[in-house]
Amino acid sequence: LSAVLVALYEEPEKPDSALDFLKHHLGAEAPANPEIEALRLEVAEMKEKYEAVLEENLKLKTKVKVY
Repeated sequence: LSAVLVALYEEPEKPDSALDFLKHHLGAEAPANPEIEALRLEVAEMKEKYEAVLEENLKLKTKVKVY
């Protein structure tokens, strides 16, 4: 573990995820980058849909209060 942490410290370009760096150097296999990117896109889309539903919900609550 110490050797991997030293390698991380000496890395000229720091990785985005230190945890992924540790997993890679310790032999644990991380999911493929395209798979991760696809999941990130899916999460972003779901967040957008969630925000739209919340907005619609507020509008409908306002209409219900009026009636």
